[in-house]
Amino acid sequence: MKRFLDLADLSRDEVLDLLALARRLEAHPEPRALAGKILGLVFFNPSLRTLASFQVGMQRLGGSSFVITPGQGTWQLETRTGAVMDGACAEHIREGLPVLASYADALGIRAFAEGKDLAHDVAETSFKAMAGVVHKPLINLESAVNHPCQSLADWKTLDEVGVPQRAKFVLSWANHPRVTPIAVPAATVHMAAHRGMEVVVLRPEGYALPPAIMDKARAAAAASGGSVRETDDRADALAGAHVVYAKEWGSTTHYGDAAGDAALRAGLKDWCVREDWFATAAAGCKFMHCLPVRRNVAVADEVLDGPRSIVLREAHNRLTAQMAVLYRLLA
Repeated sequence: MKRFLDLADLSRDEVLDLLALARRLEAHPEPRALAGKILGLVFFNPSLRTLASFQVGMQRLGGSSFVITPGQGTWQLETRTGAVMDGACAEHIREGLPVLASYADALGIRAFAEGKDLAHDVAETSFKAMAGVVHKPLINLESAVNHPCQSLADWKTLDEVGVPQRAKFVLSWANHPRVTPIAVPAATVHMAAHRGMEVVVLRPEGYALPPAIMDKARAAAAASGGSVRETDDRADALAGAHVVYAKEWGSTTHYGDAAGDAALRAGLKDWCVREDWFATAAAGCKFMHCLPVRRNVAVADEVLDGPRSIVLREAHNRLTAQMAVLYRLLA
């Protein structure tokens, strides 16, 4: 494996192999496996779990890491092709990223969607431009419409808690005070489809995931024996659900229009996941969220602190799943 950019780049067997490696490294650590190896981490956007888990993962495998946050202690990096650099950015990614990659054995990049042009973001235009100038092993730490590290950890979590391959998996939109990216929902719907689950995307009108993302998930479902559909009918979606995965994301109808999005979500306060959502779910239905989460806005305390919540296990599995990725790239 030379790059880890998208779970769709891996066959189901290759994903299962990575998960088996993650379990092995968790049970039998190899503290010298990556001795002398260096991971560079470039964060254009904030992070808690991704940043900490990759640093800890490298250290547990015997390697080391450095972190660059452009514009905070380093030059601000320009990402646009053909930009006239007469503003705040002093350096372009076409020089900055190859230099950083030359100092490391692998590079990870986090660069969220610009949130202005849906077609531009769905095409991963900015991330592909960065990937094109990096000629070392590369890890997607979250891009415009993908978060493969989160998805790998989520798959591991589903396996650990015994959720069957054909279980009903509901990805539900949740309330948030502002526009948030579609990377996690896009990655999550694909992950669940790739696993072979009955996937239902539950969202209000105006928040449908882009057709390209849904088509990608349906293709994965067709290959794995699963299924994918969308609905705004909460009762229909939640009936018999084995997993409810809540995530906030911005309106695709009003993409790039913060005022339009705000007006639409103003009437959606009841999209805070509460315990009564699970009245018709399957017995033992699990609750997932990638974190961070706005308590009592997106998800109520009673759910996050209740017995069905596995959000902390998910977060822990970021470390173990990513250790497997690092091992495959560098060992």
